[in-house]
Amino acid sequence: MLPALVSLLLLRMPTASAQSPQYVLSNHPHAQHISTIHESAVQARRILNLSSIATLSTVFPHQHLIEPFENRPDNLGGVPIGLIDYYASCDPTPHEPTILAISIATSFRNARAGSNVTLSLRYHPPIHHPPPDDIYTYSPANLPRFSLLGHIEPVPASEVEEHHIDRCFFERHPDAVAWKPGNAIHHSWWARLVVEQVYWIGGFGDRAYIGWIPVEEWRGVTQEEVQSARLVGERGYEKARRL
Repeated sequence: MLPALVSLLLLRMPTASAQSPQYVLSNHPHAQHISTIHESAVQARRILNLSSIATLSTVFPHQHLIEPFENRPDNLGGVPIGLIDYYASCDPTPHEPTILAISIATSFRNARAGSNVTLSLRYHPPIHHPPPDDIYTYSPANLPRFSLLGHIEPVPASEVEEHHIDRCFFERHPDAVAWKPGNAIHHSWWARLVVEQVYWIGGFGDRAYIGWIPVEEWRGVTQEEVQSARLVGERGYEKARRL
């Protein structure tokens, strides 16, 4: 009886253009062009360049690694936490986000204790109110997002000076000048996320690549490609193809 009831409910569910919900998850033979891995890498690098705020995720260390001054609940060892943080895409490694690390902040305490780090980003299109007859183009489910997996390392002082990393970062985050290295509030230092893996979701599976982007592909994208690439909505409103 239960399988029959489930089948009946599925038959009554509304679908777009008489396609089943599974359609958006599969590489349908009549689907539009699906981005290649390299095209997806270019799009991801474009998002990294356009954005400057992302979610930095780390894992709490186990009890014996807790620093003496910490006051935290018990049994958090191995539990992940994601917090918003500033970043900037700066030379000489624009593919590895530059971060102004605050030593006392949870994310950087966890990283110092050995946690790997994930930076998660998503595309925020410039179109805020698309026409009501288009529910797909700017649906968050159809917009690209990705995660950069790796570890944090300090940026050498010589590199900060030579490539004007502080200027690059403060152009994106003027308020961050208040906690630049040497400030009187908190100890801070320039860091970068060394990217080791990239996981990409370009949108619905019938029109976008979903999967891992090799780190060599990620690093190999040129700044010219980043500057010339355009994401959905950057040229103005674009109506979605019907599902």
